[in-house]
Amino acid sequence: MIRVFVSGCYDIIHAGHIQFFREARALGAHLTVSFASAEVLWRHKHRRSSLPDDHKRALLASLDMVDEVVMGTGSEDGLDFKDDFLRLKPDILAVTDDDKYGDLKRALCAQVGARYVVLPKTPPQFSPVSTTQLVRLIRAPEVAPLRVDFAGGWLDVPRFARAGGFVVNCAISPTVSLRDWPYERNAGLGGSGAWALLNGRDGVGSELGLGVGWQDPAIIGETGLCVWRSGHRPALEIKTGGEFLAGRMALYWTGRPHDTPNLADLPRNYDAIFQAGATAREAVWRSDLAMLADAVRQSYSRVQRPEGMDPLPGDPAAAGAWRDALPVGLKPLAWKYCGGGFGGYAVYLFGDAADRDAACARPGFRAIEPYVRVH
Repeated sequence: MIRVFVSGCYDIIHAGHIQFFREARALGAHLTVSFASAEVLWRHKHRRSSLPDDHKRALLASLDMVDEVVMGTGSEDGLDFKDDFLRLKPDILAVTDDDKYGDLKRALCAQVGARYVVLPKTPPQFSPVSTTQLVRLIRAPEVAPLRVDFAGGWLDVPRFARAGGFVVNCAISPTVSLRDWPYERNAGLGGSGAWALLNGRDGVGSELGLGVGWQDPAIIGETGLCVWRSGHRPALEIKTGGEFLAGRMALYWTGRPHDTPNLADLPRNYDAIFQAGATAREAVWRSDLAMLADAVRQSYSRVQRPEGMDPLPGDPAAAGAWRDALPVGLKPLAWKYCGGGFGGYAVYLFGDAADRDAACARPGFRAIEPYVRVH
């Protein structure tokens, strides 16, 4: 009788594991499955077990293709099953072709004369999923905020990062969910980062994979009014609730979407971006609305307008419908395009709630508030 042995964490049993067990069992007439104990899982994966060990053993033993279940308790990374393997002396150790411990396992097989068999990739019977993906899905929130960026945008893109630079942004409500999305799409509010978070994906990795920056998923996951250090990965310096912004913020929909990845390599004034980020950082330290408005004005007048973005409502250069979008005589403290600009939403700051509400009575404007998740 050919005896086959497999090992793994098997922390959350999914259809991919079932397919692997069936293919391994087909190599012989008896299959032993070794799962990592809760202690091993914590020591090597830094993750709590999803089930108590006795429950996991019973679950694996109930599978029709599994003949025997053992629990790995060894301290050697990748070989927690070593004692059982040497005791049982199986004929085959079956692994997947992405196994990280091939050299160690081949040496272990040599001690008992077992064959080391790498199961070839076969067409999956189910959509591939990993335990890490499942854990993220379980932890994914029901709702997520979007975000507005005040200053320092583009310094979160790794190739444009500057030592000593800062990115300042704020998570906002109303929130979004997979079923309710009360904003325009492709609008400069970090929607792709929120979508990744709601679907249990690594938002930072997803954004960097698009060739843009990490600020959207970073602030959407952290929430609050935040200051981040410029760099290749998120590094949070300050987080506040942004109380001084309550009743002071609004969005204006410009009427057309934008595409941030296609704007990343346009020529722009990074010195001005750096200075606006520094001003915004100081404003957050001081909870100073007027200083934050100054940073927003710098971002708009010294960076966005020289890039060729259209003048927004409130700007004396605005024309047509945008010129009359705000009530006569109402002057916001500051405004700028969100995200990459050239469309999408613009964020406006007002001196008091009455001015903000007066603007939001007009078409195109809507009130937003700082959002901090209560853990």
